[in-house]
Amino acid sequence: MLASAHITTILPVVNLERAHRFYRDTLGLVATASPTSGGAVFRTGDDTDLELLPRPVPTKAEHTALSFEVEDVLREVRDLEGRGVRFEDYDLPGLKTEGHIAAIEGELAAWFKDPEGNILCLHQRVN
Repeated sequence: MLASAHITTILPVVNLERAHRFYRDTLGLVATASPTSGGAVFRTGDDTDLELLPRPVPTKAEHTALSFEVEDVLREVRDLEGRGVRFEDYDLPGLKTEGHIAAIEGELAAWFKDPEGNILCLHQRVN
């Protein structure tokens, strides 16, 4: 059944070349063969796929499109900042970042956007 199915996350992009460079060069994901959609596919460390799907107009998502679970969110934030990634800061009821990182419900999390405006997250489970 679906519990053992391979998962592919699909993100819409207008500028495929720019998005491809960001995911490959900035985030360090490994590109695999292109799908028939004319987009690009990246394989992650746990064998899930991220597909960039070309769209003629941008889409506006106001939620996190995908989240990378990491061992040390602070280290990853610092590394990605060194690669030019700009992290979001929030000061909302129930969500406040300090140094770009929020402590919420058993995890640490930090958010950033890709060049297409998709909201991405790094999260680390803490107990």
